[in-house]
Amino acid sequence: MKQVRQSTYDCDVLVIGGGIVGLSTSYAITRAAPGTRVTVLEKEPGPARHQTGRNSGVIHSGIYYRPGSLKARYAVRGAAEMIKFCAEYGIAHAVTGKLIVATEREELPRLHALVQRGRENGIPVHELGPAQIAEYEPQVRGLAAIHVGTTGICDFVSVARRLSEASGAQIRYGAQVVHIDRRPSLGAAVRTDDGTVLRARVLVNCAGLHCDEVARLTGDDPGMRIVPFRGEYYALARPELVQGLVYPVPDPAFPFLGVHLTRGIDAEVHIGPNAVPALAREGYGWGVVRPRELGATLAWPGTWRMARRHWRYGTGELRRSVSKRAFGEAVRRLLPEIGEDDLVRALPGVRAQAVLRDGTLVDDFLIREGARAVHVLNAPSPAATASLPIGREVARRALAVLGGS
Repeated sequence: MKQVRQSTYDCDVLVIGGGIVGLSTSYAITRAAPGTRVTVLEKEPGPARHQTGRNSGVIHSGIYYRPGSLKARYAVRGAAEMIKFCAEYGIAHAVTGKLIVATEREELPRLHALVQRGRENGIPVHELGPAQIAEYEPQVRGLAAIHVGTTGICDFVSVARRLSEASGAQIRYGAQVVHIDRRPSLGAAVRTDDGTVLRARVLVNCAGLHCDEVARLTGDDPGMRIVPFRGEYYALARPELVQGLVYPVPDPAFPFLGVHLTRGIDAEVHIGPNAVPALAREGYGWGVVRPRELGATLAWPGTWRMARRHWRYGTGELRRSVSKRAFGEAVRRLLPEIGEDDLVRALPGVRAQAVLRDGTLVDDFLIREGARAVHVLNAPSPAATASLPIGREVARRALAVLGGS
């Protein structure tokens, strides 16, 4: 490694983004290379304010993902590691298992395909008939189901906080990045909105909903755009109707899992999410509109190609967004007893979905490198589950760049 005076730089690695992936990356760097100076910049006043803190809290098993993909490998490995991490640090968690339930005959082939996929991914899966479904979930109805025993729940916000504490990194909250001056031979100088300038040898982009914008600030073309999808949730007024986690059979053409029921670590049962276009990167309601961000989404050719390809699916999602009755109809496929009065609005989330120019929804985690930079460009669900192995992979790449500087 070339000898550079430490005073030239404020840190060795600068991580942009204080969600669970950015904090896991800083944690992995300091463990793999003690003494490495890591700084994390997060624009919010605390960690995990967006995707990490606005999801179902499910530790996913990895059953849905293509064998050999990063999602499959990291989710299976990450689920086991997340449970161990929670146990080690006293974070609330439970291994509950979950049911994936077919309610229509046309779903049965897809359910059987999931059984095969689960076995290919090394996940224990048990097939159930209607009577066996009732043993797990007395109020749930279906033609057939599979039980996935390795699924669990935890408090991902507490995980993120513990990662931030254990990493030893310097974490600066309320620090929004507005400019990046990257010079391949020198590293990167990053200016925040209060005028502070930080110089780093290597930059790591874990900016989630804004990762493509940060990549462009460095001068790298990410080759994709984040198209934000809002997921709307309800809480179940009668949580005793659901014992654990209940999912429908997902549509293989779309990377969302459909409206499902999840009993969280707080014992509340959340129902959702749907998936509707958000009108801002952090558009947690129809009234949140940011014209610049919306204009950038609409200007991306992939947005329109995606819409033409998936408009039928999208129409149903929009209907469930504006109609509580329609949302209830989707839930009653699994849980016939509930009525509209059982649905209470809960905290929504926004998924940072990478979309390619041709309209393809990026289905796997996407990590790319530039000069003196590593960019995490697609890390939606199950990224929280897989955050520990994702963090190690990003850390490995960042340290390789640092070692060559």
